[in-house]
Amino acid sequence: MNIAVYCASREGNSPEYLRCAREVGAWIGKSGHALVYGGSKGGLMGEVADAALENGAQVTGVIPDIEVIKQRRHPKLTQYAYTDTMAQRRTRMIELADAFIALPGGLGTLDEVSEVLSLASLGLVKGKMVLFGARGYYEPLKAMFASIVREGFGEEAYFEKLLCTESIGELAAFLEG
Repeated sequence: MNIAVYCASREGNSPEYLRCAREVGAWIGKSGHALVYGGSKGGLMGEVADAALENGAQVTGVIPDIEVIKQRRHPKLTQYAYTDTMAQRRTRMIELADAFIALPGGLGTLDEVSEVLSLASLGLVKGKMVLFGARGYYEPLKAMFASIVREGFGEEAYFEKLLCTESIGELAAFLEG
């Protein structure tokens, strides 16, 4: 399975976030899956890629033609896919992926999560998505999704293929089940 992982190119304020990234990357490799991600060598992106590579995964970095991003390119990936823009990067990652995982991240990660869930609500994305974080990172977003349904701006069906967890076992069972 090709798994798109969305996350920060920064480390964040807790070593728990780095642990999450390494845990997900190692699981992807050990499980025989492939990683598709933003191609950076730094932060959580670099950790998830390094762990996936160390555990035998094929790793594809999808990199937009933006100088500041190209300068952060991970040098040891299996392959690279280049795009002209960030929007094309998001589209290409979705096209390449069978499933999606969001690790802790900032505005870019939130943008990517929103796009996948929006397209899924229209039936245009079929893969499952996991919000995987430590320290309750995704609890506020999970509450926002509940508010969307409660206030009549969405349906529970939009979130049937979504799991919010801090357990790698739950993540694996959900994506592989």
